Amino acid sequence: MNRYWSRHLADLSPYTPGEQPKTADLLKLNTNEHPQGPSPKALAAIKEAAGAPLRLYPDYDSTALREAVARLYGLDPSQVFAGNGSDEVLAHAFNAFFKHPGRKLLMPDISYSFYGTYCRMYEVPHQDIPLAEDFSIRASDYLGPHDTPPAGIIFANPNAPTGMALGLDEIARIAEGNPECVVLVDEAYVDFGARSAAELIPTHENILVVHTLSKSRSLAGLRVGYAMAQAPLIEGLVRVKDSFNSYPLDRLAQAGAQAAIEDSAYFEEARTTVMRTRDELLIPALQALGFEVLPSQANFVFARHRSRPGKGLHQALRERNILVRHFDRDRIRDFLRITVGTPEECGRLCGTLGEILSETARKTGS
Repeated sequence: MNRYWSRHLADLSPYTPGEQPKTADLLKLNTNEHPQGPSPKALAAIKEAAGAPLRLYPDYDSTALREAVARLYGLDPSQVFAGNGSDEVLAHAFNAFFKHPGRKLLMPDISYSFYGTYCRMYEVPHQDIPLAEDFSIRASDYLGPHDTPPAGIIFANPNAPTGMALGLDEIARIAEGNPECVVLVDEAYVDFGARSAAELIPTHENILVVHTLSKSRSLAGLRVGYAMAQAPLIEGLVRVKDSFNSYPLDRLAQAGAQAAIEDSAYFEEARTTVMRTRDELLIPALQALGFEVLPSQANFVFARHRSRPGKGLHQALRERNILVRHFDRDRIRDFLRITVGTPEECGRLCGTLGEILSETARKTGS
């Protein structure tokens, strides 16, 4: 530990994002980026915003963007918060809602690994709740009885890296069974087949829903996220933001994000294409190669081969310039998380997997 560091840095284990190498002919299916480009209207809005007004500070409150999100979900702008990517929004939520002495944050044992990073960063004690045998989240596991009320509850829906989703009735059960804490529903992948818990906000004062424009809006390079909740929770996020960085979104980001939110036709076409490729091409092709694929409502699939270790398949693909995500953790180390690419990219992946499996069978005589 460097002698100039603050003491808590020694205990931090930073989040490790997916690889971003620069290699010729690389097929990148490891970070769940959208296979299609952003809305042309979003690109035009960014270009228009890149002018003389850049000398001025942006709207610190992202008013027009928040109004666009509110219209989309039938909410009031006071029920929407905007931040620099959903990871920043999540960080503010940890700071604002989960720091309660003597109480623990509840979260799935297999989920977005940044949650654990934030627990360490903000010194939030937590309790991991095991997924069911089929890798689903069981609402009943979060209903207690609790010795003390949880500090909060957080889960991704659809969950990452499994891709499996809870229904709104189950999310409502969790919120209603824990009225003394915030239930944060991280919906980074919700647009690929699940229903948003934003529908529950008018009747549930403790639900906070977080979205990103990195996935279904194809704007991972712009870094925009937002949260939706009843106004008192949004006020809590604003208090943290304005004590950290009053201007989290620049003019280009606000303009592009607003245009992407408002371009519903492009959004529907793009997400439908991803879902069709997932369900009609990628999943059947993987199953034909001997993979078990978990039910997915995300823009990725979580799959394991019935006889070949995940680590070996991950490495073999990497040697052939194809990146997928592998998590060397109990229960899931034989799984690969595979982003849904274009039909051509999915064909290349599955063709390469077929070659790898055939070569392995010849070598082992199986």
